[in-house]
Amino acid sequence: MKIRKLVVWSVGFAVFSWSAQAQGQAPADPAVDACKSTGLLALQERSPEITDLVLDIESLAVSKADTKVGDVPVKTVVLGEAYISRKQQTGKPDRFVCLLGEKGKVLLTFFTAQ
Repeated sequence: MKIRKLVVWSVGFAVFSWSAQAQGQAPADPAVDACKSTGLLALQERSPEITDLVLDIESLAVSKADTKVGDVPVKTVVLGEAYISRKQQTGKPDRFVCLLGEKGKVLLTFFTAQ
């Protein structure tokens, strides 16, 4: 019984530590920053009334990748939810995908709805 409690406690502590670390590091992640700034510019090109893009840090998943789209290497994939702020409102969150290539260059940002 003691071993079971120890295992449950250890797993819980590890999950809590990982979650706290991930949340604490996400805003300073250069991949996240690049996706946010590039995504905001792309959205504003299509809809000038968009004023900001707020990424939901708790929903973010930043994954290293070693794949290609055609001949273009993809090194990082960022998935999560983002709130798109327009002049008078901020709606429900949209899901987004961001692909980054070599040297952190943003290759694609995709939002589910606008």
